[in-house]
Formats: sequence, structure tokens, C-alpha cells
Amino acid sequence: MAWIHEIRGSASDSTVATYASYLNRFYSYMNQVGAFDANPMTLVMEEMNESISTDPTRRDLSVDEMRAFVGSVKPPMERAVIVTLLKSGMRAGELCNLDVRDFHLTELEDVEEYNSVRVELHGRPNSMFVSSEPEQGAVINGEERDAANKRMRDTVIPIDEELKSVLIPYMGIRPKPIGAGEGLFLNTSRKWGHRLTNDMVHHIVEKHAREFGWYREGGGVTENVTPHYFRHFFTTHLRDRTGDRGIVKYLRGDVADDIIDTYTHNWGDRVREVYEDNIYKLLEND
Repeated sequence: MAWIHEIRGSASDSTVATYASYLNRFYSYMNQVGAFDANPMTLVMEEMNESISTDPTRRDLSVDEMRAFVGSVKPPMERAVIVTLLKSGMRAGELCNLDVRDFHLTELEDVEEYNSVRVELHGRPNSMFVSSEPEQGAVINGEERDAANKRMRDTVIPIDEELKSVLIPYMGIRPKPIGAGEGLFLNTSRKWGHRLTNDMVHHIVEKHAREFGWYREGGGVTENVTPHYFRHFFTTHLRDRTGDRGIVKYLRGDVADDIIDTYTHNWGDRVREVYEDNIYKLLEND
């Protein structure tokens, strides 16, 4: 309980409750397997007033505000990471797991390094593939993965002209990868050539959000702009613009079989058309 009281000053109520829940599950498991004699968090959980917010109110940012934010990000890799997150609604871990083969860009079809794409992208130019396959610790495409993809189904996401305009310059300076994998997003600083990790992506976003006044210690999900906030931003603005929850759920990867059948069979027409007609512009003031 003293530990809970200690973190109350630097974390939101929902974050405190989440941390306590993690610790409770840990003690419960260790007690279950006989490693510990009891779970001290049982009483703590009963005494706590904090609860986990399942649908927290988040900072309300307009497209114009986000456009100004993106315009302030200059390093090509960091800019590509942030625009990819904002244009796709994917999670940070899913971005880290992207390989070169997961992107089909017509401008790079003659570049040997980038012309070998997944079969799922054949006939689908200017698109990216986000797999549901990777699990934490699994070896995918010759490389052990640090993060899991949490989407229910594989997803093909259109790449519009704006996203293409930041990906191609980054690919032009992309380091030679270290290790067996062919990760698309690689570190361009201290861990040069290594695949980005969840922590690295969070650091990139947090750094720029701090500079813009959108992040502070203890701010929590209601105030801080993080990679997951970009997923919320994508969902909110695209759903409001399209009025089509099905397509948004498909792009996010949290879909049922009936939605998959509807949209993957007509991907080239329905999904791309709706996406390109409604995706917000982030670079027009550059």
C-alpha cells in the first residue's frame, strides 16, 4: 500500500490501478504455483479507490493541430514513423514488426532492395501489409520479435501520396540492417541499423510531444500524446469522416469474419476508395 501511495503523485488514477492490477496478477500466479505463500495485493486492491478507465477521455486535437505537430518533426526516420502511425492507426509494436516485404510502393519497384513484396500485396500497389502472426519471442522472417501484433486478422492498408512522400525519403537513407531480419524501421542513432523497439517508438513520440507541450510526467492517457493516442486519433477522425465503422474496424485489425469477407474481397475498390477519399491531410502546409 505504501508503494501505491508513492506512485499516486506521478501517475493518473487509471495508471495506478493498472499497475496494481499487474502486480496483483503476478502475486496471484506465484501463489498459485506455490512460489509464494500469499498474495499481499488482495487486501491492497480492496482498499484502493482508483479504478482502470476502460474508455478514458483523451486530449481533443484537431487535424490542423496534428498537421502543425507533424510539420515540427524533421528527422526522416522519426517523421516516417509518426506519419505511418497516424495514417494507419496501427500499434507501436505492429510498426516495429513491419518488414521491407510488407510494403509495395510503385516508385521502388525497380529498386532491388525493396521490390520483393509479400504475395498478399501482389496486385495491390501502394499498400502495406500488417500481419496478425507475430507473437512476442516468435521468429518471423528469420528474426526473433520483441513485440506481438494484437490484431485479429491480417490487414492490407492503403498508402496515400502523403505517407509515400515521407516513406521514400526515409528508405533512401535507411541503414543497412543489423542481424537476420529485414525490418523496415531501423534505428538511426545509438543502435544504428537495429530494428526499432516499442520503447524506441514511444521515446520518439514522447520527445516530440514534450516539445509541443503535449506530454508531461504523470499526465496519463487523458493528457499525454503517445503512439496509442495516434491510434485513437485515426479511429475518431476517420470514423467521423466516413461514417463507416466496418472499414475503420478492418483497418484497425479488430474485425470479425463477416467484415473480413466484405472488405478483403473488394479491397481494391471499396477500402482504398473510402480511405483515400476520407483520410486527413497532414503535410499540406509543409
